[in-house]
Amino acid sequence: MARMPKPIETPVPSRAELIDHLVRTRIAGDVATPRENNLSHYRKLANGDRHYWLGLDLGGRWTDEQDVLAVMAERVGVVDDPAHRAGQDTIDPELTVAGLDRMAARLRKAALDRQSVLLATGHPGGLLDVHRATAAALRAAGCEIVVIPSGLVADEGSVWQFADVAVLERGATLWHTHSPEPMAAILDGLAAAGRPQPDLVVADHGWAGCAAQRGLDAVGYADCNDPALFLGEAEGTLQVAVPLDDHVRDPRFYDPMVAYLLTAAGLLDT
Repeated sequence: MARMPKPIETPVPSRAELIDHLVRTRIAGDVATPRENNLSHYRKLANGDRHYWLGLDLGGRWTDEQDVLAVMAERVGVVDDPAHRAGQDTIDPELTVAGLDRMAARLRKAALDRQSVLLATGHPGGLLDVHRATAAALRAAGCEIVVIPSGLVADEGSVWQFADVAVLERGATLWHTHSPEPMAAILDGLAAAGRPQPDLVVADHGWAGCAAQRGLDAVGYADCNDPALFLGEAEGTLQVAVPLDDHVRDPRFYDPMVAYLLTAAGLLDT
């Protein structure tokens, strides 16, 4: 397998060093997302608000807010006490790194099999470069990075590919979106053009949920106020959901995490 050289400016952290970094930068640990916001999203998901389902079909299986909280405590590390209604909430950095290890295993398989991979983000302000670096490493390893059809539209915007990552654009601005519609437009566009569906989707938000719901192998990132992807992983629809704060103060804070991920996947020389 071809390998991409390790970025000199971003040394690959050990597991312990990465956990310390995640906590210091609030990617995990005591995160900025408040408890009130988390519980509000869990409640809205349980009440059937499809905006919070992120493209997954959760049916009638998650109608109790406390069941959602229990999964989030187990898979993300939020406070498991239902009486904790306001203030600080948490992401367990050990669970973040465990998720990265699971994602790395799937990226390694994609590279070994030279699979086609589609990368997309609904959180370009935080995660665009995370996905871009992943795309570059996978291409260097011999994977096909899927080129999306031109002219796609969704949610009153255009679906573009920027630095090998699919995004939603409106008014010359890359858009933050939870919607599954941009991913649906891509997958439908590929089918309409007689092109195969990707072997793997690496994404977040509704981009990941839509792909997983359509039966594609999908891995992604999700914040502690986006429970749907963790429910999808619990049910086996989504292969991996990595818990993290998906928009910290400086997107460069994610660089050590990406170096760890790609090294664990065998995509960076150490």
